[in-house]
Amino acid sequence: MNKTELLNKFSKDPEERMVLARALDQMDRAANRSIPCATQFLSPAQRAALEPLLAASGHPRHLFHGGYEGAERTMCVFLPDWQEPEDWDAPDELAAIECAYPPTGADLTHRDLLGGLMGIGLTREKVGDILVGDAAAQIVCLKDAAPIILSQFGQAGRYRLKLREIPLADLTPAPAEVKVIHDTVSTLRLDAVLASGFSLARGKAADAVTGGRVSLNHRECVKPDKAVAEGDVLTCRGLGKCVVKAVGGQSRKGRIIIEIERYL
Repeated sequence: MNKTELLNKFSKDPEERMVLARALDQMDRAANRSIPCATQFLSPAQRAALEPLLAASGHPRHLFHGGYEGAERTMCVFLPDWQEPEDWDAPDELAAIECAYPPTGADLTHRDLLGGLMGIGLTREKVGDILVGDAAAQIVCLKDAAPIILSQFGQAGRYRLKLREIPLADLTPAPAEVKVIHDTVSTLRLDAVLASGFSLARGKAADAVTGGRVSLNHRECVKPDKAVAEGDVLTCRGLGKCVVKAVGGQSRKGRIIIEIERYL
């Protein structure tokens, strides 16, 4: 398929089409110039949209990186044939900024910090994960955005910020807080597993799906009977995220045993 055919098949709206088109441009640039080329930051949904497009493009050499292991927002780096993934240098593309906001116990939120960054003219694609702590936050950003943040991002909410650039290796993401749920379901339909993960009645779970509030592996899904498998990520707007960690055998009553981690 050519570029237009790929975009027609894999993009669901004009905004997503633009993201995918830019990724294809970087893929072509890496191949033609034989240099590593990266996208800007992608949300989990954008990454989920890009991955099948890359498969349809012949699986070009690439990696996803967000500054640290397990980052939610990542850039897609296309590699030339001569370069191995372990040889790609993340600090050439990414930076990390620490924002201290005394006193300890400041009630700054992710939304406050992101709003402040947008307020100095940065677009969301320039900013990766924002790791919020009690006395400081750490911001992952594209390398060219770091000087803007360091010179202009002086305040978030009602707090003055003290900024400094830190190595990516010094990023300290907090361990995720999860609740482990052991349950049985009659079927691995999306509505049934969603009901188990979020302690909902099956009917309410189905309504959330058909109402467009639910994503399966970061892609909106409106089919309550969609099959769910081990490793799948379920998100429901207003309720959060859960992951199907294991699908076991059957209980004595013939129900399917599952283990779910719900993020708190």
